[in-house]
Amino acid sequence: MSISVQHIRKSFGTQQALDDISFSVRKGEIVGFLGPNGAGKSTLMKILTTYYRADSGSASVNGYDVASQPREVQRSLGYLPEHNPLYLELYVREYLAFNASVYGVGKARIAQVVDQTGLAPEAHKKIGQLSKGYRQRVGLAAALLHEPEVLILDEPTTGLDPNQLLDIRKLIREVGEQKTILLSTHIMKEVEAVCDRVLIIDKGHLVADRTMEDLRRDERQVIEVEFDYRVEEVLLERLPHVASVRNTGGFVYEILFSTSKDMRGVVFDFAHDNQLKTLQLSRKTKNLELLFTELTGAGKG
Repeated sequence: MSISVQHIRKSFGTQQALDDISFSVRKGEIVGFLGPNGAGKSTLMKILTTYYRADSGSASVNGYDVASQPREVQRSLGYLPEHNPLYLELYVREYLAFNASVYGVGKARIAQVVDQTGLAPEAHKKIGQLSKGYRQRVGLAAALLHEPEVLILDEPTTGLDPNQLLDIRKLIREVGEQKTILLSTHIMKEVEAVCDRVLIIDKGHLVADRTMEDLRRDERQVIEVEFDYRVEEVLLERLPHVASVRNTGGFVYEILFSTSKDMRGVVFDFAHDNQLKTLQLSRKTKNLELLFTELTGAGKG
Protein backbone atom coordinates (compact mmCIF):
# COMPACT_ATOMS: atom_id res chain seq x y z
CA MET A 1 0.00 0.00 0.00
CA SER A 2 1.21 3.52 -0.79
CA ILE A 3 -0.45 4.87 2.37
CA SER A 4 -1.37 2.83 5.41
CA VAL A 5 -3.03 4.27 8.53
CA GLN A 6 -3.73 1.96 11.47
CA HIS A 7 -5.58 2.99 14.65
CA ILE A 8 -4.20 6.53 14.71
CA ARG A 9 -5.14 8.69 17.68
CA LYS A 10 -4.14 12.29 18.30
CA SER A 11 -5.19 14.77 20.99
CA PHE A 12 -4.42 18.40 21.65
CA GLY A 13 -4.98 18.87 25.36
CA THR A 14 -8.53 17.74 26.07
CA GLN A 15 -9.53 17.84 22.39
CA GLN A 16 -9.53 14.45 20.63
CA ALA A 17 -8.58 15.37 17.05
CA LEU A 18 -8.32 11.79 15.72
CA ASP A 19 -9.90 8.74 17.32
CA ASP A 20 -8.85 5.29 16.06
CA ILE A 21 -8.54 6.15 12.35
CA SER A 22 -7.64 3.30 9.97
CA PHE A 23 -7.54 3.15 6.15
CA SER A 24 -5.19 2.38 3.29
CA VAL A 25 -4.63 3.82 -0.18
CA ARG A 26 -3.38 1.65 -3.03
CA LYS A 27 -0.76 2.73 -5.53
CA GLY A 28 -2.30 4.77 -8.34
CA GLU A 29 -5.48 5.76 -6.48
CA ILE A 30 -6.78 9.32 -6.20
CA VAL A 31 -8.67 9.44 -2.90
CA GLY A 32 -10.80 12.34 -1.73
CA PHE A 33 -10.58 13.17 1.98
CA LEU A 34 -13.70 15.00 3.19
CA GLY A 35 -14.96 16.33 6.47
CA PRO A 36 -16.37 19.46 8.12
CA ASN A 37 -14.05 22.12 9.51
CA GLY A 38 -12.32 20.76 12.59
CA ALA A 39 -12.99 17.13 11.69
CA GLY A 40 -9.30 16.18 11.81
CA LYS A 41 -8.32 16.14 8.12
CA SER A 42 -5.35 18.49 8.35
CA THR A 43 -4.15 16.82 11.54
CA LEU A 44 -4.00 13.45 9.84
CA MET A 45 -2.23 14.86 6.79
CA LYS A 46 0.34 16.50 9.05
CA ILE A 47 0.93 13.13 10.71
CA LEU A 48 1.43 11.50 7.30
CA THR A 49 3.85 14.25 6.29
CA THR A 50 5.77 13.92 9.63
CA TYR A 51 4.86 17.41 10.91
CA TYR A 52 2.96 15.86 13.85
CA ARG A 53 3.48 12.64 15.77
CA ALA A 54 0.47 10.49 16.58
CA ASP A 55 -0.27 9.67 20.22
CA SER A 56 -0.81 6.02 19.28
CA GLY A 57 -1.27 3.81 16.25
CA SER A 58 0.95 3.62 13.18
CA ALA A 59 1.14 5.04 9.66
CA SER A 60 3.39 4.48 6.68
CA VAL A 61 4.00 6.07 3.29
CA ASN A 62 5.53 3.91 0.58
CA GLY A 63 6.38 1.36 3.24
CA TYR A 64 8.25 3.87 5.42
CA ASP A 65 7.03 4.41 8.98
CA VAL A 66 6.18 8.08 9.59
CA ALA A 67 7.44 7.97 13.18
CA SER A 68 10.70 6.03 12.83
CA GLN A 69 11.64 6.85 9.21
CA PRO A 70 10.62 10.50 8.71
CA ARG A 71 13.41 11.33 6.23
CA GLU A 72 12.48 8.45 3.96
CA VAL A 73 8.83 9.48 4.14
CA GLN A 74 9.68 13.08 3.24
CA ARG A 75 11.70 11.95 0.24
CA SER A 76 8.90 9.75 -1.07
CA LEU A 77 6.00 12.22 -0.91
CA GLY A 78 5.07 15.65 -2.16
CA TYR A 79 2.93 17.94 0.01
CA LEU A 80 0.86 20.96 -0.97
CA PRO A 81 -0.53 22.49 2.25
CA GLU A 82 -3.75 24.49 2.37
CA HIS A 83 -1.88 27.76 2.85
CA ASN A 84 0.75 27.37 0.17
CA PRO A 85 4.00 28.85 1.59
CA LEU A 86 5.76 30.71 -1.22
CA TYR A 87 8.52 33.33 -1.38
CA LEU A 88 6.66 36.06 -3.25
CA GLU A 89 9.78 38.06 -4.14
CA LEU A 90 11.39 35.14 -5.95
CA TYR A 91 10.89 34.43 -9.63
CA VAL A 92 9.14 31.16 -10.46
CA ARG A 93 12.25 29.40 -11.79
CA GLU A 94 14.32 30.86 -8.96
CA TYR A 95 11.93 29.44 -6.37
CA LEU A 96 11.89 26.03 -8.04
CA ALA A 97 15.70 26.08 -8.27
CA PHE A 98 15.87 26.74 -4.53
CA ASN A 99 13.59 23.76 -3.85
CA ALA A 100 15.50 21.60 -6.32
CA SER A 101 18.73 22.30 -4.43
CA VAL A 102 17.12 21.02 -1.23
CA TYR A 103 16.27 17.71 -2.93
CA GLY A 104 19.46 17.54 -4.96
CA VAL A 105 17.51 17.72 -8.21
CA GLY A 106 19.05 19.00 -11.46
CA LYS A 107 17.93 21.85 -13.75
CA ALA A 108 16.45 19.44 -16.28
CA ARG A 109 13.83 18.41 -13.75
CA ILE A 110 12.84 22.05 -13.17
CA ALA A 111 12.12 22.41 -16.88
CA GLN A 112 10.04 19.22 -16.78
CA VAL A 113 7.78 20.32 -13.92
CA VAL A 114 7.38 23.82 -15.40
CA ASP A 115 6.08 22.16 -18.57
CA GLN A 116 4.03 19.54 -16.69
CA THR A 117 2.20 22.11 -14.55
CA GLY A 118 1.64 24.62 -17.35
CA LEU A 119 3.83 27.29 -15.75
CA ALA A 120 5.86 28.16 -18.85
CA PRO A 121 3.83 31.30 -19.80
CA GLU A 122 4.35 32.79 -16.31
CA ALA A 123 7.74 31.33 -15.37
CA HIS A 124 9.54 34.64 -16.05
CA LYS A 125 7.50 36.46 -13.37
CA LYS A 126 7.89 36.91 -9.65
CA ILE A 127 5.55 34.69 -7.66
CA GLY A 128 3.94 37.77 -6.11
CA GLN A 129 2.78 38.81 -9.58
CA LEU A 130 0.93 35.55 -10.23
CA SER A 131 -2.78 34.82 -9.92
CA LYS A 132 -3.96 32.42 -7.22
CA GLY A 133 -4.28 29.68 -9.83
CA TYR A 134 -0.70 30.02 -10.98
CA ARG A 135 0.55 30.20 -7.41
CA GLN A 136 -1.14 26.86 -6.81
CA ARG A 137 0.66 25.53 -9.88
CA VAL A 138 3.97 26.71 -8.42
CA GLY A 139 3.23 24.87 -5.18
CA LEU A 140 2.31 21.73 -7.07
CA ALA A 141 5.43 22.01 -9.22
CA ALA A 142 7.56 22.24 -6.07
CA ALA A 143 5.80 19.17 -4.64
CA LEU A 144 6.54 17.23 -7.85
CA LEU A 145 10.20 18.22 -8.23
CA HIS A 146 11.71 15.15 -6.58
CA GLU A 147 9.34 12.78 -8.42
CA PRO A 148 7.52 11.49 -5.31
CA GLU A 149 5.34 8.39 -5.49
CA VAL A 150 2.69 9.96 -3.21
CA LEU A 151 1.09 13.41 -3.26
CA ILE A 152 -0.86 14.87 -0.33
CA LEU A 153 -2.89 17.92 -1.37
CA ASP A 154 -4.72 20.01 1.22
CA GLU A 155 -7.47 22.19 -0.33
CA PRO A 156 -5.55 22.73 -3.61
CA THR A 157 -8.36 24.68 -5.31
CA THR A 158 -9.42 27.03 -2.50
CA GLY A 159 -10.03 30.54 -3.80
CA LEU A 160 -9.72 29.71 -7.49
CA ASP A 161 -12.07 31.06 -10.13
CA PRO A 162 -14.01 28.53 -12.26
CA ASN A 163 -11.44 28.47 -15.08
CA GLN A 164 -8.51 28.10 -12.72
CA LEU A 165 -10.39 25.38 -10.85
CA LEU A 166 -10.93 23.36 -14.02
CA ASP A 167 -7.26 23.72 -14.96
CA ILE A 168 -6.03 22.49 -11.57
CA ARG A 169 -8.49 19.57 -11.60
CA LYS A 170 -7.23 18.55 -15.03
CA LEU A 171 -3.67 18.77 -13.79
CA ILE A 172 -4.44 16.62 -10.73
CA ARG A 173 -6.07 13.98 -12.93
CA GLU A 174 -3.05 13.91 -15.22
CA VAL A 175 -0.59 13.66 -12.33
CA GLY A 176 -2.79 10.99 -10.74
CA GLU A 177 -2.20 8.68 -13.67
CA GLN A 178 1.29 8.05 -12.29
CA LYS A 179 1.02 9.00 -8.60
CA THR A 180 -0.98 8.10 -5.53
CA ILE A 181 -2.92 11.17 -4.37
CA LEU A 182 -4.71 11.95 -1.10
CA LEU A 183 -6.81 15.04 -1.78
CA SER A 184 -8.47 17.03 1.01
CA THR A 185 -11.24 19.39 -0.06
CA HIS A 186 -14.63 20.84 0.88
CA ILE A 187 -15.79 20.80 -2.73
CA MET A 188 -17.91 17.74 -3.54
CA LYS A 189 -17.74 18.34 -7.29
CA GLU A 190 -13.98 18.22 -7.08
CA VAL A 191 -14.05 14.75 -5.57
CA GLU A 192 -16.65 13.59 -8.08
CA ALA A 193 -14.53 14.96 -10.94
CA VAL A 194 -11.11 13.55 -10.07
CA CYS A 195 -11.29 10.86 -7.37
CA ASP A 196 -11.63 7.08 -7.47
CA ARG A 197 -12.68 6.84 -3.85
CA VAL A 198 -13.78 8.99 -0.93
CA LEU A 199 -13.02 8.94 2.79
CA ILE A 200 -15.24 10.99 5.11
CA ILE A 201 -14.11 11.97 8.59
CA ASP A 202 -16.27 13.58 11.28
CA LYS A 203 -15.21 14.61 14.78
CA GLY A 204 -12.05 12.53 14.53
CA HIS A 205 -13.81 9.36 13.35
CA LEU A 206 -13.71 7.80 9.90
CA VAL A 207 -17.40 7.50 9.01
CA ALA A 208 -17.26 6.43 5.35
CA ASP A 209 -14.93 4.72 2.88
CA ARG A 210 -16.70 4.39 -0.49
CA THR A 211 -15.68 4.10 -4.13
CA MET A 212 -17.10 6.67 -6.52
CA GLU A 213 -18.47 3.83 -8.64
CA ASP A 214 -20.43 2.59 -5.63
CA LEU A 215 -21.80 6.08 -5.00
CA ARG A 216 -22.90 6.46 -8.62
CA ARG A 217 -25.03 3.36 -8.22
CA ASP A 218 -26.76 4.91 -5.22
CA GLU A 219 -30.38 5.52 -6.20
CA ARG A 220 -31.23 8.12 -3.57
CA GLN A 221 -32.32 11.65 -4.39
CA VAL A 222 -33.38 14.78 -2.55
CA ILE A 223 -36.33 16.87 -3.64
CA GLU A 224 -36.20 20.41 -2.32
CA VAL A 225 -39.59 22.10 -2.32
CA GLU A 226 -40.94 25.42 -1.07
CA PHE A 227 -44.66 25.68 -0.44
CA ASP A 228 -46.68 28.80 0.34
CA TYR A 229 -47.78 27.39 3.67
CA ARG A 230 -46.51 25.26 6.53
CA VAL A 231 -46.87 21.48 6.04
CA GLU A 232 -46.58 18.86 8.75
CA GLU A 233 -43.60 16.64 8.02
CA VAL A 234 -45.68 13.53 8.82
CA LEU A 235 -47.81 14.21 5.73
CA LEU A 236 -44.77 14.33 3.46
CA GLU A 237 -43.41 11.16 5.08
CA ARG A 238 -46.46 9.29 3.71
CA LEU A 239 -45.32 9.84 0.11
CA PRO A 240 -43.93 6.72 -1.62
CA HIS A 241 -40.22 5.87 -1.18
CA VAL A 242 -39.66 8.63 1.42
CA ALA A 243 -36.66 7.98 3.68
CA SER A 244 -36.69 11.27 5.59
CA VAL A 245 -38.15 14.79 5.61
CA ARG A 246 -36.44 17.90 6.91
CA ASN A 247 -37.74 21.46 7.21
CA THR A 248 -34.78 23.70 6.36
CA GLY A 249 -36.49 26.95 7.31
CA GLY A 250 -39.75 28.71 6.60
CA PHE A 251 -41.82 26.65 4.20
CA VAL A 252 -38.85 24.89 2.56
CA TYR A 253 -38.46 21.11 2.86
CA GLU A 254 -35.85 18.58 1.84
CA ILE A 255 -37.38 15.17 1.13
CA LEU A 256 -35.02 12.21 0.76
CA PHE A 257 -36.39 9.49 -1.52
CA SER A 258 -34.83 6.03 -1.81
CA THR A 259 -35.53 5.60 -5.53
CA SER A 260 -33.96 6.67 -8.82
CA LYS A 261 -37.36 7.63 -10.27
CA ASP A 262 -37.78 11.40 -10.52
CA MET A 263 -40.18 12.22 -7.67
CA ARG A 264 -40.82 15.87 -8.47
CA GLY A 265 -44.15 15.02 -10.06
CA VAL A 266 -45.24 13.19 -6.91
CA VAL A 267 -44.41 16.22 -4.77
CA PHE A 268 -46.15 18.56 -7.22
CA ASP A 269 -49.29 16.38 -7.13
CA PHE A 270 -49.16 16.40 -3.32
CA ALA A 271 -49.18 20.20 -3.36
CA HIS A 272 -52.06 20.31 -5.83
CA ASP A 273 -54.13 17.80 -3.87
CA ASN A 274 -53.60 19.78 -0.66
CA GLN A 275 -54.30 23.17 -2.27
CA LEU A 276 -50.73 24.36 -1.82
CA LYS A 277 -48.71 26.51 -4.20
CA THR A 278 -45.28 25.22 -5.21
CA LEU A 279 -42.93 28.22 -5.12
CA GLN A 280 -39.84 26.18 -6.03
CA LEU A 281 -39.15 22.54 -6.78
CA SER A 282 -35.75 21.01 -7.53
CA ARG A 283 -34.11 17.60 -7.60
CA LYS A 284 -30.67 16.76 -6.28
CA THR A 285 -28.93 13.53 -7.17
CA LYS A 286 -25.52 14.48 -5.80
CA ASN A 287 -25.05 11.26 -3.93
CA LEU A 288 -21.73 12.25 -2.40
CA GLU A 289 -23.29 15.41 -1.02
CA LEU A 290 -26.18 13.39 0.42
CA LEU A 291 -23.79 10.93 2.05
CA PHE A 292 -21.70 13.74 3.51
CA THR A 293 -24.75 15.51 4.91
CA GLU A 294 -26.07 12.32 6.51
CA LEU A 295 -22.79 11.27 8.11
CA THR A 296 -21.46 14.58 9.40
CA GLY A 297 -22.84 17.22 11.73
CA ALA A 298 -24.49 18.96 8.75
CA GLY A 299 -27.22 16.36 8.72
CA LYS A 300 -27.50 15.49 12.41
CA GLY A 301 -29.82 16.81 15.07
